[in-house]
Amino acid sequence: MKQHKLKGIWALSGLAGAAALAVSFNAQAVPSFARQTGLPCQACHTVFPQLTHFGREFKLNGYTLTGIKDISSAAPGASLKINAIPALSAMLQTEWVHVANNQANDANNGNGIQNNSALFPQQLSLFYAGEISPHMGLFSQVTMDNTGAFGWDNTDVRMAFHTKAFGGDTVYGLTLNNNPTVQDLWNSTPAWGYPYTSSDPAGVGAPYGALVDGALGGVVVGLGAYTMIDGHLYLEADAYQAARGLAGGTKISNLAPYWRAAWQQNIGATYLEVGTFGMYANVTNDAGGLTPAGAGKYTDVALDAQADHPLYDGTLTGHMTLIHEHFAPADGSATANANTFRMDGTYNWEHEFQFSAQYFQATGSSKLTGGTTNGYVLEGAYLPWENTKFIMQYTGYLTYAGCSSTACNVAAGNGNYSASGNNTLMLQAWLMY
Repeated sequence: MKQHKLKGIWALSGLAGAAALAVSFNAQAVPSFARQTGLPCQACHTVFPQLTHFGREFKLNGYTLTGIKDISSAAPGASLKINAIPALSAMLQTEWVHVANNQANDANNGNGIQNNSALFPQQLSLFYAGEISPHMGLFSQVTMDNTGAFGWDNTDVRMAFHTKAFGGDTVYGLTLNNNPTVQDLWNSTPAWGYPYTSSDPAGVGAPYGALVDGALGGVVVGLGAYTMIDGHLYLEADAYQAARGLAGGTKISNLAPYWRAAWQQNIGATYLEVGTFGMYANVTNDAGGLTPAGAGKYTDVALDAQADHPLYDGTLTGHMTLIHEHFAPADGSATANANTFRMDGTYNWEHEFQFSAQYFQATGSSKLTGGTTNGYVLEGAYLPWENTKFIMQYTGYLTYAGCSSTACNVAAGNGNYSASGNNTLMLQAWLMY
């Protein structure tokens, strides 16, 4: 299914990879976790799906914290401990979207979406998310998109243990997942980064998204090992390969390694995280359309940071992501480099209102980016209940695929409008049960 998270185009426009089963959006907040733990959503989230420190610990420990009655057995041999309530949840997203450039977008485009139209549903998802055994849990999602197509969405199976080997409490474990960064603890990495939801593209598709920036979501499977040493240093290493039957013709030669390192620290009342992540992949056949540049060797190296500061009536949160991608084409032509940058800030007021802003930018070789794209996202959200969110989101473009003026777009064959012709207003209802 298509990526409604739209990582590949800088948060809001175009497809973040054209893979038929790519990961769609951030739905890490599911009510089955609340039913399992007996805790309200705000224990793990400022406003879903943005994680609190407790939420990060819950994920780090394999989704296994439970506060409900279980079915258990202490008989000799294999023991049993399963939740009495099935770990099932559902999600519905419906939206209305308007793109400024009506002339180019009034007609149905290649995505089958018409401007000024309502999508019901935009997405409908079913989740199995919760504890499997005392040391193992999972988050898994199956989604139907607006075309009626079903696909296997975000999935993360974890096994976690504790040790005192390093002088403090150290967590270590394994993760089996289908999207690099979907297993990450922070909202500064692509799979769970801001904006947490976005519109289906009603305008022309933007040309670039780094490989680690969501392009592989849902078309690979990876196994990794991780540890959080003494509550501060997080280390992880994974290896991915194409998921047979899901890759849309795309092939990765051998294994694609992924790495992650991060440091977290409280300074007074402020929580800080700084880290790095990245991966290498040799894409030998890009029949699935994961990247605009096609087959070749991709090396992505990224920096990220997150800060949380509590206020009397809410929380201030900020994220930064910088991804550098180096591409060596399979045809032996010149190599290319590109940079992805995003920075956002959010004010959450009493878990009821959320106000956010983001700046995004893609620069580098036109072979990868198709030209500079930059702009901003403004968003306001109202939560009458913790599992219900109503969103108004506006995305504005300063430069789009290398053009800011109408004359530039006409010369490039993109249409008779400026970069701001792609500006998008989205109204959305996001319901979780």
